[in-house]
Amino acid sequence: MSVLVLNGPNLGRLGKRQPEIYGSTTHAELATLCVEWGRDLGLEVEVRQTNHEGVMVDWLNAAADDGHPVVLNAAAWTHYSYAVYDACAQLTAPLVEVHISDPHARPEEFRHHSVVTPHAVEVVKGLGVDGYRVALEVVARSSAG
Repeated sequence: MSVLVLNGPNLGRLGKRQPEIYGSTTHAELATLCVEWGRDLGLEVEVRQTNHEGVMVDWLNAAADDGHPVVLNAAAWTHYSYAVYDACAQLTAPLVEVHISDPHARPEEFRHHSVVTPHAVEVVKGLGVDGYRVALEVVARSSAG
């Protein structure tokens, strides 16, 4: 089964951007880990990252059309993008929302709301990059049952 791992704005800067919050793993390293974790679960994983909201919406629309499960870290768009909300609403296969940090534990009030959560079968947060492994396990379980 093919799974898309989609990462939103600034996640391409992993390893450089606020390592005290997001850790030292780079996005390239995360992508490699996701492919390996997916392989272990019998999943074919493709990892993508964009800083452009329309590109993310296009990817989500294509996932809806193709029936692909999605692991989504919408980053800042999580908190306000109704375009991402609408695109997530169209998904027919499982969507798992993932966050490296725990948005609810962060001091900024705006981070406490997610437009993705209403469409997700599960939210994985605060586990660092290992949260992506957990999210892929959720996809594997959800798709098998």
